[in-house]
Amino acid sequence: MSEIKEKAVGEIVRENFKAADILSEHGIDFCCGGKISLATACEEKGTDVNKVILELAKLEESGATGSLDFDNWDLGFLIDFIINTHHKYVSSAIPQIIPLAQKVAEVHGEIHPEVIQIRDLFEGLADELLSHMQKEEQILFPFIKKLLDSNTSQDEIDNFHCATVQGPISAMEAEHDSAGIVLKEISMLSLGYTLPEGACNTFRVLYGKLNEFENDLHRHIHLENNILFPKSLKLELELSV
Repeated sequence: MSEIKEKAVGEIVRENFKAADILSEHGIDFCCGGKISLATACEEKGTDVNKVILELAKLEESGATGSLDFDNWDLGFLIDFIINTHHKYVSSAIPQIIPLAQKVAEVHGEIHPEVIQIRDLFEGLADELLSHMQKEEQILFPFIKKLLDSNTSQDEIDNFHCATVQGPISAMEAEHDSAGIVLKEISMLSLGYTLPEGACNTFRVLYGKLNEFENDLHRHIHLENNILFPKSLKLELELSV
């Protein structure tokens, strides 16, 4: 039991993607906060770590695992999956959510001022994410694919935007942290996407889509922070030897 208590939450999800559901239910951040231990994460949330461990053990006993074994995927294939699944989702969800947030803020902002803050926070987050994904697709991901090409020379790598993959990875991780902070603030303002009494359908759809957006981004960032980036750094180190 002590072993899993000290295991990083990102590693727990990397080993079994279904564990993400359990950690999410307890409000534990396994993407941006994926490097801290389960014990620390539970302490920060005021959650009984032994209860979480029991739930994770039941998951293992049931044989339930993520249907997709991301940790063993080829990195090039993982990159394509992230772009075609998560980047595509973010790009399509943003223009759906922003008008909803604007309408709810306009109609209900006087009685529920938090929705004005939610609108402003999401609009800022949307701009940041669209820029972030563009940098990944145009700079970082092509760089990683160059590293995967065993025929790539050191000269080619040195001339590819930057000399090491560490720089863009550090920048992307910092932007992930920033996005995570905004999502937490939106979740807190909405009381975990709890609808106020008498909420209209637009209000209901907005909170549903924001909740969906947060869940997708957690999985999106997990794949990058806890699988793609560490393996890319390891690959670059191996190639430099």
